[in-house]
Amino acid sequence: MHNFRLDAVDHIPVDVLPIGTDYPPGHVLPRHAHRRAQLLYGASGVMQVETDVGSWTVPTDRAVLIPPGVAHEVLMDDVTTWSLYIEPDAVPWWPASCMVAEVNPLLRELLRTANTFAPDYDVTGHDGAVVNLTLHELRHLTPMALSVSLPHDEPFRSLCRTYLAEPDLAVTNETWAQAANRSSRTFDRQFRAQTGTSSAAWRSHARLLTSLRLLPISSVTEVSARLGYASPAAFTAAFTRAFGAPPSRFN
Repeated sequence: MHNFRLDAVDHIPVDVLPIGTDYPPGHVLPRHAHRRAQLLYGASGVMQVETDVGSWTVPTDRAVLIPPGVAHEVLMDDVTTWSLYIEPDAVPWWPASCMVAEVNPLLRELLRTANTFAPDYDVTGHDGAVVNLTLHELRHLTPMALSVSLPHDEPFRSLCRTYLAEPDLAVTNETWAQAANRSSRTFDRQFRAQTGTSSAAWRSHARLLTSLRLLPISSVTEVSARLGYASPAAFTAAFTRAFGAPPSRFN
């Protein structure tokens, strides 16, 4: 199915509904939740998924697993998705929190094929076999560290969301502490309590996540300069330490 609304087909008695959708650059899916679990795969473009507890960046050929009932907002940057909407009872092993994972060539082709099926596909024939194999492959996905925690409380949450949208190397702990009307020590203690990390470490990882949105349209040299790294080599080293692969895997 392509460019179908989920609520138009959610009543169909199948465990898995494959739905592909095209989104223009900068399109935002407002905060919403699904009754079913969702596999949100980006066949092109980059997505950013935000929930109450975190933000996940999803480059091309990666997917995010979204638990049923979890409210989320998605920023689509020129994205084509191949989604699966899955009855919760069919995937009791589904993660309790969002998870980004790389999609191997076999799973990619299974998703591509499933997204050509009619809404009332034959679950006992070829189409059902493709869906069953897809679910089997999903059980073996490996999580990728493509997320940051988001604080619940203000002004911490707004500061983090603003930084994710436009990282600024000039922002320091003191900058944020002053904006929050707190001392640096108090700010850092409260920030750690909500995110589990220091604000400096959080901003460093957030800059690297932002690079995933820039790499498809810019060179490594351009991205490293824009994000304030001393050299492309320094950026590449930091990126590889964080994500286990060099930037060239993502552009």
